[in-house]
Amino acid sequence: MKTIHIYTNGRLEEKQGDIVREFPLVLQVNGREIATLIASPHDLRFLVAGFLRNQGFVESAADFHMLAVCDEFGIANVRVRQELPERLKPVLTSGCGTGITFTLETGGREAAVAPLPAVAPEAVFRLMEELARQADNYRNHGGIHSAAVGDGEGNLLLCAEDIGRHNTLDRIAGEALLKGIDLAGRILVTSGRVSTEMASKCARLGIALVASRTSATDMAATLCHEAGICLLGYVRGGKFTVYTHSDRLLVPEQAAASLPAQVPRGRIPGVTGVILAGGQSSRMGSNKALLPYRGGRFIESIHRQLSEYFDEVIVVTNTPEQYEFLPCRKVTDIHEGMGALAGIHAGLHHSSNPAAFVVACDMPYLNGGLIRHLASMADPGGVLIPESPTGLEPLHAVYGKGCLAAIEATLLSGQRRIVSFFGRTNVNRVNVTQVAAFDPEFNSFRNINTPTDYYRLREIERGEAQPAPADERAEASA
Repeated sequence: MKTIHIYTNGRLEEKQGDIVREFPLVLQVNGREIATLIASPHDLRFLVAGFLRNQGFVESAADFHMLAVCDEFGIANVRVRQELPERLKPVLTSGCGTGITFTLETGGREAAVAPLPAVAPEAVFRLMEELARQADNYRNHGGIHSAAVGDGEGNLLLCAEDIGRHNTLDRIAGEALLKGIDLAGRILVTSGRVSTEMASKCARLGIALVASRTSATDMAATLCHEAGICLLGYVRGGKFTVYTHSDRLLVPEQAAASLPAQVPRGRIPGVTGVILAGGQSSRMGSNKALLPYRGGRFIESIHRQLSEYFDEVIVVTNTPEQYEFLPCRKVTDIHEGMGALAGIHAGLHHSSNPAAFVVACDMPYLNGGLIRHLASMADPGGVLIPESPTGLEPLHAVYGKGCLAAIEATLLSGQRRIVSFFGRTNVNRVNVTQVAAFDPEFNSFRNINTPTDYYRLREIERGEAQPAPADERAEASA
């Protein structure tokens, strides 16, 4: 802590505060001193690895024969498989404190990235909000830049802070390289201006969308256009500016063609949100709904999401005392011991509305746009069920009260599978193409069944792993 003075309303007030640190790191590669990086003094291995990756000197972790950083003397000693060019021509860039690069790309076919599936603006805003929550140093004294990478749903994968905005991207590139995380097709959000060196590095990494809280330069916009990168600026207050490839965004006007009716905003009338709490999962070994997650419990996260869309939310559980912390109605199965189908029956029976959106308690990646789309087409007399590449998704579907008689008859006959009553009622399907318009990776249907699934989820939240492909996830219970 150092003594500083704050000027307010004509007065100077003495305070104790932090000052952002600068740390010079001499970079020696294959016995040659090639640069001095001015950076923040943390996670320097990621910075060095990412800098060399973004210069094109390494492509994988296996390209490093040695990667050693001495914090005490400020020296990074690196040996890489590739021989460095005999002459390195440095380019001074517009980075904070003047950045340096040896391979400033200008776009073109060699820098083009893979097309990004249409992204909803909500995913960008979600990532930017998560970046703000992660950026503790920036909030404390305002001298640190931050950046984060996430997927198409706005789930944060990696985050970095540094005094230089270009350094934040190098840190992310290095951490991803050393941890085996693929950045191709991802979203990058940053607190700083997007200039040419930032855009060039994003193209090299395969980043598909770049969003900044501030502006972008004209050269960066040109490079992003040529490389196929969607570039956004001034992302704040629910607005942003699109500089390139606006077609990559799934805005309401674009989605309208696939909607039979306008998707409502705010709370959705006529539909109740129903959460099936389940019970003691044999594969998990404990109650999944009560697992720690995002500072609370798993079911709290699901409840918060559904409360944004529905005036009424019901939790179906045979142990309501375990969920007293939730501010909603808890109901029990009418037909006990008959699994998820009995839970759907109980939720519909107690619903104050003619239809209910039903979801399991272990689905962490619910998509608001998809939920609204399904709820807007609710059929009080039947079932509206989405399809994924693995089949029907009955634990993420809308059921009308007109189904109650069919479900009752099915349960009384001893059948427990959810799809068992479909032959007795009207069933409408939302096909894979329609679902993909809102959720291209079908993350909405991913669930947590085992301790391995749970620990992987925690790793994903910390940016240490990636979600498995949709066809590898466990199918929803039917």
